[in-house]
Amino acid sequence: MDMERLKKQIEFIIEVDKLKQIYRQTLLMDGSRNENDAEHSWHLALMAMVLYEYSPKKDLDIAKVLKMLLIHDLVEIYAGDTFCYDEKANLNKAERELKAAQQLFNILPPDQSQEFRALWDEFEERKTPEALFAASLDRIQPLICNYRTGGHTWVKYGVKSNKVLERNLLVKEGAPELWKLVEEIVEDSIMMGILERG
Repeated sequence: MDMERLKKQIEFIIEVDKLKQIYRQTLLMDGSRNENDAEHSWHLALMAMVLYEYSPKKDLDIAKVLKMLLIHDLVEIYAGDTFCYDEKANLNKAERELKAAQQLFNILPPDQSQEFRALWDEFEERKTPEALFAASLDRIQPLICNYRTGGHTWVKYGVKSNKVLERNLLVKEGAPELWKLVEEIVEDSIMMGILERG
């Protein structure tokens, strides 16, 4: 056994436990508290297992999708969570997250560091069917959370329907069959008075 390799792997495992301390704007669906990034990533992984049949690519590499979903937000341990509707904070998000990716993934042994970094890059670039599908789920999950919590984040920050649709446009490409769900949730939210038409 390569003890040096194992030490690096354990160091990484300890470091990523911090993801449980990064809280998002989104509430849990019961509205009791904000969800943390670890819960969000777990939820997305389960969503991928349940909804993978809606990928336009029928031979989707689901294992790769799961890996991307489990690591896509790890960089927020150092970069923090950036609220998707905060235009100012999003200006330097890519720069902050890139620096965080270099720092975090370099804790791992070189082969795993390269693999994790490649998966994170692929997710961020959103060019492969796997990355597009994973990113689509990453859009849909907070949409459902907001819908189930009386539009909590939308109301709190005055987010309008046009911004929600714009944010979720990626779903049209990554999981086009699920786009109808997005439109229905948005329209129903407007009708319920939890999302202002814009």
